[in-house]
Amino acid sequence: MAFNVIALRTLRAFCEDHPDALEPMETWYHLLTHSEVRNFAEVKSLFGSADWIGPDYIIFDIRGNRYRIITRVDFQWHTFWIKAVLTHADYDRWTP
Repeated sequence: MAFNVIALRTLRAFCEDHPDALEPMETWYHLLTHSEVRNFAEVKSLFGSADWIGPDYIIFDIRGNRYRIITRVDFQWHTFWIKAVLTHADYDRWTP
């Protein structure tokens, strides 16, 4: 079963201010919504730059580490929730 990603509008809103992020974020979204990963190890094999921040955050580096997608994940329910999309500088100030 493929994953749900909630909410795509968060990515679109970010890309309005950062148009260079559009293509890599669309690729990230497509890969994730068509995957059937069951755990973080499988996410890491799909996205080598993904980081696990406990208890259930997964951080994705996008466009050569310029941007970060912060998600919460529930593998049982096949759902990723986008909690924030940040520039690298904003991510340095972010805390879970």
